[in-house]
Amino acid sequence: MSPDPAVSTTAVPASRPSSGSGPVRREIYFFNLFRVLQAAVYIGLSFSPLAAEWIPLHEPLLGRLTAVLYLLFALLALVQTRVWQQHAQAAIAVALCADVLAALLTIAALPTARNGVALMLVVDVSAGALLLPLRHGMFFAALATLAVLGHTFTEGNALRDAERDMLESALFGLAYFAAASLCYALGKQMRETEALAERRGLDLANLAQVNELIIRRMQTGVLLVDETNRIHQMNESAWMLLGSPPADRRDLGTVAPELSRRLYHWRTSDKTDQTSVALAEGVPEVVPRFTRLAANDDSHVLIFLDDTSLVSRRAEELTLASLGRLSASIAHEIRNPLAAIRYSAQLLAESEELPAADKRMVEIINNHCGRMNDIIENILQLSRRDRSRPEVLDLNAWVLAFTDEYKESNDLGGDSLRAIVQPRAVEALADPQHLQQVVWNLVQNALRYGRMPGEPARVMVVARHVSDFGPPVIEVIDRGPGIPPKVAAQIFEPFFTTHEYGTGLGLYLAKQMCEANQATLEYVPVAGGGSCFRITLTPPANAPGAPA
Repeated sequence: MSPDPAVSTTAVPASRPSSGSGPVRREIYFFNLFRVLQAAVYIGLSFSPLAAEWIPLHEPLLGRLTAVLYLLFALLALVQTRVWQQHAQAAIAVALCADVLAALLTIAALPTARNGVALMLVVDVSAGALLLPLRHGMFFAALATLAVLGHTFTEGNALRDAERDMLESALFGLAYFAAASLCYALGKQMRETEALAERRGLDLANLAQVNELIIRRMQTGVLLVDETNRIHQMNESAWMLLGSPPADRRDLGTVAPELSRRLYHWRTSDKTDQTSVALAEGVPEVVPRFTRLAANDDSHVLIFLDDTSLVSRRAEELTLASLGRLSASIAHEIRNPLAAIRYSAQLLAESEELPAADKRMVEIINNHCGRMNDIIENILQLSRRDRSRPEVLDLNAWVLAFTDEYKESNDLGGDSLRAIVQPRAVEALADPQHLQQVVWNLVQNALRYGRMPGEPARVMVVARHVSDFGPPVIEVIDRGPGIPPKVAAQIFEPFFTTHEYGTGLGLYLAKQMCEANQATLEYVPVAGGGSCFRITLTPPANAPGAPA
């Protein structure tokens, strides 16, 4: 959480340490460091006067040359550890070959130090088996065994010494294989444990980022305050409900004095004031709630700011849902007797002996039956939310077909309805049935209310793009008196109407259907008089203006 909403909160998976095909860990560094120590021992045995007294050099030139070259190789390996990690298996294999060769040449130059050099070779073979696959570890164990045994065969000592050296070489070979097997098992378990820890760490990092995003995007404001009333963290909703304070203002008493007073009252009396309050000018009222971060710790307190406007909207949605279900059941009960009344009135109107006054009464009955039927249909639509089945529509062709169908189904009289299309294709993703109901409702309203006194209505249905790369829209435009701004702010609310016979559900249902198709419906005033209801639709995935 951050008090500055400009801080990016994009969820990025935690980076996994690169493992590649071989071990990319600090073990390689310690392996190379041991190799430097091993080379230093060879240097000491080859060049030290004291060592020469204890361990005579049979081949001084070979021993000293081997020690120097091996030390240079060990230092190069240590310096290039980071480069080696990119090709770990190959680098370790080359290093082990150099270790075995250096050990073999050192034993040849210093035969009396054979046991010590062979013992140091156990560490090299074990480290290789720890970092390499099993077959590679066994290969280098066999290579070291052959090197020690080969020197024993070619040494040509006395028979008794040869038998003893052969036994020692065989024991060293057994030690090489045993150490390689044990270190491979240990390395395998170590790698599995490390991989499991990496996966758990990755999951925890992703979970932490998801939690942070959820808290930041919560509509409820969340603040973390310490015992000195200093704000440590807040999400975006809290930042907005506090009046968007600067990032350097962290004192709660300065940012929101009333909230600080209520926090002090809660801390001293453990009672919460449930009345709503606006914490800054121009922001919605909130109801603060307080809770301790830990059960026995009063130093840090979490403050939740519940936006009362959100609560009101949720209550309104629940009320509408309940009202819709209740009204639907009542509408079903009304529809049957209403159909009987209308049918009887139509039969009565066909009577030739009916006086003119009675015919007028029958006409009134039919008109009001039709109006009641429209009300029932709106109520049933309020309770029945059909799922959207979007299709890719050519809005140019759709608008032309719609206007033709509307003219065939309705007698326009002196009113006019025409379609305006574009020379280029205008495609959108929408449910054609929902779009038909929405535009039909808008056109009916435009023909009914969008006219100047004593003049015919002129209504246009336009299909176009907002701009060259903008989303597709359908606009229903009339040249009537327009809608006052105060009324326009409420026309999409349920049950709001300015007509004595209206239900206030037509535009509300139209907006709900648009939202079900990921579209928006808005009122746009027309310059020079008139009204425009604009439906902004979603373009297909491959169309200009489609979201990435």
